Amino acid sequence: MIESKNTVERTLSILETVAHSTGGLTNSDISRRLKLPKSSASYILRILEHRGYLTRETNSGKYRLGLKLMGLTRESATHTDIREVAKPIMESFVKRTNLSTHLAVLDNGRAVYVEKVENANSFIKMDIWVGHRLPVHSTAIGKVLLSEMSEPEVLAILDLRGMEKKTTKTINNQKRYLKELEKVRTFGFAVDDEENAPGVRCISSPIFDAQGKIVAALGTSDTIIRLDETQLPKIVEMVKKSAAQISSLIGYDKNY
Repeated sequence: MIESKNTVERTLSILETVAHSTGGLTNSDISRRLKLPKSSASYILRILEHRGYLTRETNSGKYRLGLKLMGLTRESATHTDIREVAKPIMESFVKRTNLSTHLAVLDNGRAVYVEKVENANSFIKMDIWVGHRLPVHSTAIGKVLLSEMSEPEVLAILDLRGMEKKTTKTINNQKRYLKELEKVRTFGFAVDDEENAPGVRCISSPIFDAQGKIVAALGTSDTIIRLDETQLPKIVEMVKKSAAQISSLIGYDKNY
């Protein structure tokens, strides 16, 4: 137990030391600063490098923070801010439309719900909860979250996660899916028309950060009876407007 505690403390000390360095540190630098045996430091450094928390320069042997650690920090802050900013706008959307709404982010090739606001008076409850992970190929939120990626990046995710035929309307052809993403980029929203669940239609629009990057997707789902062709255009515009409001509040300026 004591040995495990020491290892954890050493690992955290190494991460903090590297984080505070400006030009990176070698194994020897870290061992000297933390007064650790080089063998112990080397063991921990190899694991941190393998897991992506540190990266090692080939020529100098210096360690720097890896993309994984920086990404986790950035995404955690971003998601927290988005949820706080989005919640009032989502609540307003529900009041105006009587439709539930949800907020999702991309995580390891899946769309993950990080916030939701339900219509308390609805007799129909959608199968949605915070933490729910969904495929990207058969959902409107998934299409939005992948819409800005390059073709190789999209195909890599589709190859990794597959394109399971969830319903008879599910798009399980990569070329056709890429065309769907073109529509999202052109029109600023995506529709899942009974592609993930029979009888259910979903609409989603992107949320952009200050750098113009898509960091989340705002969506709404209901039955195709309630979201019929007469209601669809109005709801699409309301989803887009709500997503644009959230984007603006987290620093996005489409005219920048």
